[in-house]
Amino acid sequence: MPLQEHAFADVADVRERLRATGYLADEAIATTVFLADRLHKPLLVEGPAGVGKTELAKALASSVGAELIRLQCYEGLDEARALYEWNYKKQLLRIQAGAGSDADGGEGWQQAHDDIFSEEFLLSRPLLTAIRRTEPTVLLVDETDKADVEVEGLLLEVLSDFQVTIPELGTITAARRPFVVLTSNATRELSEALKRRCLYLNLDYPSAEREKEIVLARVPDLPEKLAESLVRIVRALRAMELKKAPSIAESIDWAHTVLALGFDTFDEAAVASTLGVVLKHASDHARAIDHLKLAAN
Repeated sequence: MPLQEHAFADVADVRERLRATGYLADEAIATTVFLADRLHKPLLVEGPAGVGKTELAKALASSVGAELIRLQCYEGLDEARALYEWNYKKQLLRIQAGAGSDADGGEGWQQAHDDIFSEEFLLSRPLLTAIRRTEPTVLLVDETDKADVEVEGLLLEVLSDFQVTIPELGTITAARRPFVVLTSNATRELSEALKRRCLYLNLDYPSAEREKEIVLARVPDLPEKLAESLVRIVRALRAMELKKAPSIAESIDWAHTVLALGFDTFDEAAVASTLGVVLKHASDHARAIDHLKLAAN
């Protein structure tokens, strides 16, 4: 079903279709996704790293049979990398070819001048690619807070009218609006103007019971008691002052590790020997070993 014609019938439909992709959405997530679809509004998902913000966009695309177009934000991201740029090397070659023909009356140069700002020389980046697609599309603007403030101005322009003006080609308007998901780790405050254009969803780490459900859904061969033990340890780790708390994805990786190593119990030795699956800093290892009273080796 085309996204602009409403991808979901109701909130229950959102939960069911996301679950089919392996993403277990609670009522708040499902309701906000439904409203973003129904109101044709971008969805801003904010929360700490590793709570499933990016995975929600991926699951959404999969659930509605849409193509996922991803703009990964970072410091220094500019319009050329986010929207479009010209293929300067190819343009130069075309100019040189035209200049070579100019001795025959100037027609070669004039043709080159007309050609170099044509569609053939345009390099489409994620924002323009998403706007130009006629098939169902989910545009993921990932880690928006890592981009410079100037990028927010570009996003405002694109998300307001879903159109882009290229001086040499004119205005390109979306024939089919993409479903837009913006994510933020809240490392800086996004502008109020950008927030006003979006529906807002705050994600945090799930409850113990819900995380166990997620782990068992992704690693169904894991015994329930081992899943309970694993989730209990993960939650204890997150309660510490770590440089990087374990994400949900890392909980799932840990569950796969337990199965791969054939552990019958998730005891102190098992935890200590596999901490590298969920903790990626030496100081975090030391703190966890001390806090959980594990043997260092």
